[in-house]
Amino acid sequence: MSNIARAFDHGKAFIAFLTCGDPDLETTAAAVREAVRGGADLIELGIPFSDPTAEGPVIQEANLRALSGGATTDKIFSMVKQLRQDVSVPMVFMTYANVVFSYGAQKFISLCRDTGIDGLILPDLPFEEKEEFLPLCRTYGIDLISLIAPTSENRISMIAREAEGFIYIVSSLGVTGTRSEITTDLASIVKVVRENTQVPCAIGFGISTPQQAGQMAALSDGAIVGSAIVKIMARYGREAPPYVGAYVKSMKDALV
Repeated sequence: MSNIARAFDHGKAFIAFLTCGDPDLETTAAAVREAVRGGADLIELGIPFSDPTAEGPVIQEANLRALSGGATTDKIFSMVKQLRQDVSVPMVFMTYANVVFSYGAQKFISLCRDTGIDGLILPDLPFEEKEEFLPLCRTYGIDLISLIAPTSENRISMIAREAEGFIYIVSSLGVTGTRSEITTDLASIVKVVRENTQVPCAIGFGISTPQQAGQMAALSDGAIVGSAIVKIMARYGREAPPYVGAYVKSMKDALV
């Protein structure tokens, strides 16, 4: 069993996203620990990028704050290595292909293994171009996590059959951000996924309330929350970690 699979082996998974370095890496690390104490089953760590095309204003602004505060990929790897001294839940990076290319794909992916990162989400990497990174990910035991969007349509079964780690189902068209309601026919997407793979799937984009998290987890194997957590980080700054932990607990408690 891969480490990522362990996030889903004891019920519905709650996946928490944080932008690394917002407001600083020490606070990010503290927020990760509090999220885990609150019940997060998997942590997504966003490596800040100057042009995060999949992100809405909340996470875009967090990226800019992190970059202006001096967050770098090297410093983020060091933070992960320190977190791994006491954090055992799966952790994955969410970033952009250009970040990996500019760092050097082999160096980046081998460091993922060496520091304890379990998977990689690249929202700007088309399924048809994943061979750019897949052989290296397999060499170093890193799951290259696939995204399925409402526009994937007749490609859903193909993406599902080749999926690793978990499948990130995008709830809505557009960029990340909280939404008052999610109207996509997600049940039909999950049905096709489950007909084609045993790999678990979780739904993200737009989830901010316990009610929404419960609904999404009822349809799938888990819920992913990013913008709502990043908003807490923006509101409370260095005082945010306990607030993140309490929020994660409220969300995790809603998953049945």
